[in-house]
This record gives sequence, C-alpha cells and structure tokens, in this order.
Amino acid sequence: MGAYYSQGGSVCRLISTNYLEVCISHIIKPIEANRPDFVGEVIGIDLTRTLTDTEVDAIHTGMDRFGVLVFHNQHLEDEQQIAFSRQLGKLEEATGDIMSEKDRRLSMELNDISNLDKHGELLPRDDRRRLFGLGNLLWHSDSSFKDIPAKYSLLSARKIPGAGGNTEFADMRAAYDALEAKTKSEVHDLICAHSQIFSRGILGFDDFTDAERAKWAPVRQRLVRRHPKTGRLSLYLSSHAGGIEGWPIPEARSFLRDLNEHATKREFVYAHVWRPWDIVMWDNRVTMHRARPFDPQEVRDMRRTTLTNEVSSLEQGPI
Repeated sequence: MGAYYSQGGSVCRLISTNYLEVCISHIIKPIEANRPDFVGEVIGIDLTRTLTDTEVDAIHTGMDRFGVLVFHNQHLEDEQQIAFSRQLGKLEEATGDIMSEKDRRLSMELNDISNLDKHGELLPRDDRRRLFGLGNLLWHSDSSFKDIPAKYSLLSARKIPGAGGNTEFADMRAAYDALEAKTKSEVHDLICAHSQIFSRGILGFDDFTDAERAKWAPVRQRLVRRHPKTGRLSLYLSSHAGGIEGWPIPEARSFLRDLNEHATKREFVYAHVWRPWDIVMWDNRVTMHRARPFDPQEVRDMRRTTLTNEVSSLEQGPI
C-alpha cells in the first residue's frame, strides 16, 4: 500500500512513483499515463472552503510538477473563487480586456471569459468585445503583454456549450527539451516584444482607441525562462510576441512561427474537455493555451482569476 510518513501534521503515503507525494485526504495523479509530468487531476480538495496550509503547499508542489491541475465538481461562487486564489498568491486585476466600466459584469478581480454582456445576454456576433475575445483562440500565455506577466491562471467553468469550447495546453518545458542543441543556444538569451495590438492584428482586429494602443505598447519578455523552483528551462511563447530585439521583423516573426509550430505538436498538447464546475489551473511560465471554437449562439461562461508573477520575466531568465 506504500510507505507512510508525516507531513505538516498529517499522516501521508506515497501511493506510487507515478503519483505525486500526497496526503491520504487527497491525491494528485497524472491524467495521461504516457505524460506523468504534465497535467494532474486533484482529488479530495474542496476549493469552496478555506484550505489548510498542507493543501496550499500540495497545490503549489503539484503546479511545479505538472504545470496544469484539474479540479472537478468545484461549485464556486465568485467570492469563493477569489478567496481560494488569494490563498495561493497575489492577484492581478482584469485589465487585459476592452470592456468599459459601464459594460463590466464582474469585479476587477475576475476576468470575464464569456460571450455574454452585463445583462447575461449573448454578445452580437460583430460586437467589438466578442471580436477582441476571439484572440483567445490563438496560442498564448496570459498577460505576457504586461511588464510583470501572469503566474497562475485559474479558470472556472460556470456554463459550457453542448459541443466544442475545449481548452488546449502546450507543455513549453517539454518543447524546450526537444529543441536541437543549436536552437537551444540560439534562443537562450533572446528578448521578445509582446503586445495585444500584435496578437489581435493576426486576426485582422485593429479597432483600438489611442488609449488602448498606449496601454498595450510592446513590453520586453525573455524567450527562455528558468522555473524558480524546479530550475527547468521552458520556451516563453505567445501570440502576443511580435518581434525579437536586434532582429529584422520578418526574420523574427518567421523564427517565432517555427518555434510555435514546434511547441504545439500533438505530443506536447493536452486538450481539456470541460465539465460544468471544473476549475483548471495552469502555470503561464511553462505553458501556452488556447480556446477552441464553439457555436456562438450557445453560452460559454468562464471566469478566471489570475496570479501575478510579481517580477518580470527578465528577472527570472536562464543563467
């Protein structure tokens, strides 16, 4: 049955080498047996209540190993989601969208990842907010367009469409490991420019105000990051990345496109099929993700809390 030991005052057991070291009250297991270190399912933790220090530590440890954690059947109200997220770190405000204050239906601590207006009605197909939100269909890392980007994202599925609308995650650690030695050397110290103006432009969206263009002026991010706990290197890619310092734009974009194609090969990607009240957490430092299409006449109501990384990627680069 495995060896027992003490952790934080609880009796714990190592269930198997394929499972994370866990307490009897909960386990974190890999969702796919062929990828034991990417995407874990958490069983036995109720996120609607205040977590113990042991549970908080287990979630951080699980994130360090898996990069993505899945929690099923978590019936969270908005304030419960915010409270749970705050137990893990400092939240960033939802300033990455184009909703005005009068149009916002959620608090500034929640990102409204939905196709609804503040009255709960479907946004028209040509609504500016909906068209901007289609950028979520591109591979990206949350808030990489901010000087201090995101650490964890925590997405709660409140209402999902009957089909489609899955979210895919790419393991940027495995993608880095699979690069040829020459490419690893080439990318090691590169700095990229990230902006939502660029990522939305890929889709032909250019309906920005002067204030929005100033707000989303390009920021500098490393192309390779070192995880502060595990020491693993990973690619830091995103649809927001539109240039490389010191490179001609066409050459930089061609190079980044090749890297993105490499990093999103099927062997690096997990597709999450949402169930109502799932919570999925991911580490933006070591993953990319994208939403998949669904019928725009169906509701997809997702609410995201986001932990700030607290320091720039320039301060957490490779050595």
